[in-house]
Amino acid sequence: MTLFHFGNCIALIYAPYYMTYKYAGLSEYGAFWKCFQAGGIYIFTQCLKMLVLATFFDSLSSPFVSDVLKAVVDVADLFGMALILSRIPGKDHNKLITTGFGWAISEVVITRLLTLWIGARGAEFSWIYIQKCLESNILLVQHISTATLVWLFTRNNLNKAIKPFVIFLLAATVLKSLWLDSTLIALNMGPWLTLAFKALCTVFNGFLTLNVYSKVNV
Repeated sequence: MTLFHFGNCIALIYAPYYMTYKYAGLSEYGAFWKCFQAGGIYIFTQCLKMLVLATFFDSLSSPFVSDVLKAVVDVADLFGMALILSRIPGKDHNKLITTGFGWAISEVVITRLLTLWIGARGAEFSWIYIQKCLESNILLVQHISTATLVWLFTRNNLNKAIKPFVIFLLAATVLKSLWLDSTLIALNMGPWLTLAFKALCTVFNGFLTLNVYSKVNV
């Protein structure tokens, strides 16, 4: 029964990633090694962030200031995605999906696989692992949206009227852990409503990003 639960979690977490890879054209584009390269940059970025946090921020006395600075450190993710975008040739559509997908699949493998292997195979069934799997699918959409925003920001011919909006969305993405956690604490939602709220915020952000992207590529 425990292996059955573990198998269900693996299918729930990785099936959307497989479908994205196959039906978004990445398999035809030959993006496997490009995703692998994106994963390497993801690992390097996370190690750099942990080094900075361990060196400078753990000694801060104010929890609020510490949380703000930790959220600001997430700007390193944007630089990491910009580096991936600069190293991947091809059409814009494929570059954006490859970057977001490679980043997301690396995060899922590193942060979720071991947790599922240890926890989902436990003697007692827990909904928390189903929730973690669904949250990983939300992150896939979020990372593709973030990669698109980074690409839009780095364009030299981006309309000056649109750029402040792109910057606002990037800032909201970088500080997401701060404002989203504060909102969830204030609303005092249960785990399923929390997951639904995160999905709603991600879909809304993705919709705005897609709207901007469609105007740039008309």
